[in-house]
Amino acid sequence: MNFNEFTGEVQHRLELPGTGETVRAIRATLYPLGQRIPAENAADLAASLPMEIKWYLTGAVDEHGQRFDWAEFLDRASEIEGRDKATVAYHTRVIVDLVREQVPGSDFEQLRNQLPESENTGNWRKLFEVVDAGGWSDAQEAQTGGGPQPEQE
Repeated sequence: MNFNEFTGEVQHRLELPGTGETVRAIRATLYPLGQRIPAENAADLAASLPMEIKWYLTGAVDEHGQRFDWAEFLDRASEIEGRDKATVAYHTRVIVDLVREQVPGSDFEQLRNQLPESENTGNWRKLFEVVDAGGWSDAQEAQTGGGPQPEQE
């Protein structure tokens, strides 16, 4: 998938009006994610993404491996995207699901292993709610009443 296809898919899934908003949502997800995980894991995850997208996980990040939880991730992402945390939380989940579709399963598992999912160790499981619901198409169906509803922020 190239940059235009990736951003087009994100724009479609998030129903954003333009490319600028779409790229901002992608950056708001991937930049703080790149800050959170070690540099080598960010490079592995980014390797299968379009060059313009992988930059947010790797080249744009000054310091990898920072320790912060889901709430801090949302604060950082919300500041970048300029939207409320509930909207940003949904955007990050959908974008992470698209990333999951693009990268090798082992690289995505490596990402999950870097982010503690229990409530008392970071609560990162919330980032993976769309993935765990079966992916965007199943989550989209759930929002229209066809399946389990994802947890709201």
